[in-house]
Amino acid sequence: MEPAWRQQGRGRGRSQEAQVERSRPLQKERERPGTATGRGVRTKTGSAPEPPHGLAVQSKFEEIRKSNQAAAQRLVESHFSSSSSDEDDNSIDDGDHKEGKRGKILASTFTTYTNQTGGDATGLQRTGQYVSDLFQSGALTCLICIASVKRTQAVWSCSSCFSLFHLPCIQKWAKDSVFLVSSVTDEDFGQKQHPWPCPKCRAEYPPSATPNRYTCYCGKLQDPPADPWLVPHSCGSICQKELKPACGHTCLLLCHPGPCPPCPKMVSVSCLCGKAQPLPRRCSNKAWSCQQPCGKLLLCKQHTCSQPCHTECAPCPRVSVQKCVCGREKSERPCASPRWTCQQVCGAPLSCGNHTCEEVCCDGDCPPCPRSISRTCPCGKTKSSLPCTEEVQPCGDTCDRRLACLKHTCSMRCHRGSCETCRQEVEKECRCGRYRKQMPCHKEYLCDSKCPKTRNCQRHQCRRKCCPGNCPPCDQSCGRTLGCRNHKCPSVCHQGSCYPCPESVEVRCTCGSTVLVVPCGRERTTKPPRCKEACRCPPSCHHPTREAHRCHPGTCPPCKQPCLLPLSGCSHTCPQPCHDVVLVKSQQVHLAGPWEQPSEPAFVKKALPCPPCQVPIPTACFGEHEVSPVPCHRQGRFSCKRPCGRPLTCSNHSCSRECHLVNSGNPCEVCEESCSKPRPSGCPHSCPRPCHPGACPPCSQMIRQRCHCKISLLYVECTKLTAADEQTKEALSSCNNQCPKELSCGHRCKQVCHPGVCEETCQQKVKLRCPCKRIKKEVLCSLSAQFAVECDDICREQQKKVSQV
Repeated sequence: MEPAWRQQGRGRGRSQEAQVERSRPLQKERERPGTATGRGVRTKTGSAPEPPHGLAVQSKFEEIRKSNQAAAQRLVESHFSSSSSDEDDNSIDDGDHKEGKRGKILASTFTTYTNQTGGDATGLQRTGQYVSDLFQSGALTCLICIASVKRTQAVWSCSSCFSLFHLPCIQKWAKDSVFLVSSVTDEDFGQKQHPWPCPKCRAEYPPSATPNRYTCYCGKLQDPPADPWLVPHSCGSICQKELKPACGHTCLLLCHPGPCPPCPKMVSVSCLCGKAQPLPRRCSNKAWSCQQPCGKLLLCKQHTCSQPCHTECAPCPRVSVQKCVCGREKSERPCASPRWTCQQVCGAPLSCGNHTCEEVCCDGDCPPCPRSISRTCPCGKTKSSLPCTEEVQPCGDTCDRRLACLKHTCSMRCHRGSCETCRQEVEKECRCGRYRKQMPCHKEYLCDSKCPKTRNCQRHQCRRKCCPGNCPPCDQSCGRTLGCRNHKCPSVCHQGSCYPCPESVEVRCTCGSTVLVVPCGRERTTKPPRCKEACRCPPSCHHPTREAHRCHPGTCPPCKQPCLLPLSGCSHTCPQPCHDVVLVKSQQVHLAGPWEQPSEPAFVKKALPCPPCQVPIPTACFGEHEVSPVPCHRQGRFSCKRPCGRPLTCSNHSCSRECHLVNSGNPCEVCEESCSKPRPSGCPHSCPRPCHPGACPPCSQMIRQRCHCKISLLYVECTKLTAADEQTKEALSSCNNQCPKELSCGHRCKQVCHPGVCEETCQQKVKLRCPCKRIKKEVLCSLSAQFAVECDDICREQQKKVSQV
């Protein structure tokens, strides 16, 4: 049989023409005067607006259809946002595809209902939860065997609690329950029809209701096939079960688990007080109040009900002064309780005229005197009609009233009061029938033997003293471990299997937002539900928060955020992915010998240190020839392999070594070259020192040379000679002796040894005489030619004298 939602419209369940036909009665209802124009809106008779026609009706229909689809989609999203099927895997894409498929199935199941409610899905919450459990992994569990209920297994659903059980499990449960109850007593075995209870809600079913075939939820189809496009164990047809409470309508959903939703049909009903005109209302919520005062006369017969429209009037809330039953007292009391009694005794004379009425707050109709009727003696054998003022005396005969033992009679004379206990000696049998003994009749004989029979639980002995055979039910606690393996049976000790554990356990996702309620015992095999919330696990590394990811079972994935911890030795942070928790293969323990088996390699979580800083730092080489990026952890000057080029201490040459580090006070290599500085002009010698900074020291070499006169050898320091001017040089080349050269005059040059030609101007003094030799004068030799000494008068006188002689 093809599902109803496939017969027309592939998921609608009805064609568009059928929906239009269904909308026509509603349109006619709107056209009636005095009816509602919409849900929850009332209009006065004759004041309703004109109904829409033509395109307006079509547009209204389209709006309702779209709202129905949106409501069904919201319901699907609210129930299946975190569902997971039995075939759940870790693929998010596959999970989203499955949820889309479930959404289509749910939309087809609820569309017929939401079409009637105008998109309102509030009545589907409970039914939707049952349908939701069918698609959740581990949500459906057979409470008898504590195993999952698969879509391909035959099941039975309780009509009271709607729990699903495996068909073989519930059949065995019903058979065992009926057998255990009927076998309590031998005389009832096989004669009385004992019911069997539901394992969960204890709803009783007759033996004839023991399931013997696998049907869908609505009971129309036997052995429904497993259709992936239907709700599991559903036939896909309209449910059509009678709704509860009975309203005459049937369920409109497709064959479904759980209870049927409230009736969505629209009916025309009057208000609670019946004064207002009928309005169209939902059948499941058809009671409504017009909010007008009730006005009914209350039970006090004095006031009217002032409450708004309602069903039954409440007791009158007012207070009034009321008389008691006898009318003697008055009291201010609620009108809701007009009849009350005081505490005064009636005291009115009875009809006998001798006694008074002893009833409290009598209403005036006093009973007759109880002593005026026919009375008997205490033993009841003699009747007498005495006046009410006289007491009936004992008759004097034997009492003969039956004693408490119900076997003997009282042997005393007729007496007032109760008879004494029976004191006859009789042979009594004990309660269990094993022993007999002579003893007073009023005493019970109980022997000391203990009952060896097993109680109804078939586990414990009776052990009651002198048991007559009807052993009492076992009053001990069962205490057997239930199928859940978590709790013990709290029931009184019993036969057969214990009831399933009534507890439920919440299986939560890691963050606790998504909850899956499963029977106790299934939490160990149920996977945590899929959750779309963000994972809330605290970070196991130094980061304040984890990377955003969905809630998941197990440990969180490794943190991939940048480490950003400050590195040691620099101001940078670690840019590598977080390495606080890293699985590292542990080192295997050294085996003591070949007899020991190597263990499996174990992985432990360790925090790895941050790697060396790789941030490029512009760094100059030792000789500052270039600036190159160097990893921060290797930051420091380096050799660029070029010649150093630094000026040596000599300040004349540069370092020829490979680029190297020069520490403070540790200059480059010592210059081993000879001094190549230019010598002073005229110095033919080289600097005797190795290459050195600054000026060379004065040349200390001695120059051997002849003096100007070429006679002596002179030794003069080179520096004095080269640094001297011409005049000084001449002085240094002089031997400081008189020049040995002769002048043209024949005299020796009077100058100190000098260069060049001697001066012709002789400075030597020569004597000049007059011709007579008497007068002599000293003049310079150079001037001697210019001077002539003439004889004076004396000379001439002497020459005259001589000549005269």
